[in-house]
Amino acid sequence: MQDRIGPNRTGNITFSRNSRMIPSFLKGKKIKLFGLLQSIADGIKLFLKEDIMPSKTDKLLFIVAPFIALFVSFTLGATVPFSGDLRFTPVADVNIGLLYVLAISSLGAYGLVLAGYSSNNKYSLIGGLRASAQLISYELAMGVSLASIVMMSGSLKLTDIVNQQQNTPLYNLNFAPFTLIANWNILSPMGFVSGIVFFICMLAETNRPPFDLPEAENELVAGYHTEYSTKRWALFMMAEYMAMFVFSMIWFTIFMGGYHLLPVRSEFLDGIEQKVGFLLGPLSMMLKGAFGLSVYIWVRATFPRLRYDQLMNLGWKFLLPLSVGNLMITASWIFANRVYGNAVGWGVVCIGYAILGIVWLKTRRKKQDEKQFGSRSIDMVVSSVRISSPEIAAVADATEGL
Repeated sequence: MQDRIGPNRTGNITFSRNSRMIPSFLKGKKIKLFGLLQSIADGIKLFLKEDIMPSKTDKLLFIVAPFIALFVSFTLGATVPFSGDLRFTPVADVNIGLLYVLAISSLGAYGLVLAGYSSNNKYSLIGGLRASAQLISYELAMGVSLASIVMMSGSLKLTDIVNQQQNTPLYNLNFAPFTLIANWNILSPMGFVSGIVFFICMLAETNRPPFDLPEAENELVAGYHTEYSTKRWALFMMAEYMAMFVFSMIWFTIFMGGYHLLPVRSEFLDGIEQKVGFLLGPLSMMLKGAFGLSVYIWVRATFPRLRYDQLMNLGWKFLLPLSVGNLMITASWIFANRVYGNAVGWGVVCIGYAILGIVWLKTRRKKQDEKQFGSRSIDMVVSSVRISSPEIAAVADATEGL
């Protein structure tokens, strides 16, 4: 995705060819560490540099803000199950686990807003305000997208959502080959749409490109953390990357089976998970979280930053209506499937998405027509005007050649 000398190649170990202290088989050898020492060097540097605090800041809030951001990242995954062994995970298997995730994630904006406000810097303040406006725009679409999953699983408990994805056949169809495929939410049309909306909102929630408007360096110097340096700046970055990793695991928990590695239902795999699930579950979650983190970096290296008006339009005019329409289709599918049967239920789903597509095409065509109307060129025609006032006539004669 990128070829940077620092993170990719810095920190190689090269053994001397002439030193008597080096064994003969190591002389002249070069060990490539793929830039791993760069991260260690950056961490040491941040904690040894001079700590600067501007004199006009609100010192209490300035110090507390990065700790609030870090606290949110630490506590975000308290209800996420890492394995089927409930003795170890989650930390709290509460009935409102999904609401806990939404509530704690929304607190992350407080750290950014307080950092921007306490810095007594106009660029930092604008960055904090952008973070709060961005939060409102994307929390709504995120909550509505998760409402569809809650309706499909019948529970807010994350362990129940994971079990529902593994214990039922694909689309609840009890005939082969669907009985061999787990009912991961991402494999259903409603869950797929919810997963895409949640993923986009997840990028905006963690202030990652292309939604990193609170820290847009070409507009706001560095945004909400302009006045921060050394350890406090490192806390903000640590909180951001921890939130990315935890949100990745939350996404996989809700949409792709959680700690289950494969979407396959079999007694053999279930037996293995019962015996060594306390090892396979955390390993699976770590792999999925690492993959999600890689997708974060992939998106950053691919898409340019949006303008602020584009960000607002995407949240309010596209993601929120899409998630609301998907919620209505999910409710219609559940009702029709329960009352009239599976075939009628999926027919309702097809009709619902067809209506959504038609509405989207009509809206898009209307916007194109408005854009075309707004960009029309008009030929200006100068007509002769009869002027009665002698003062105005003198001015007109003087400016006739302009």
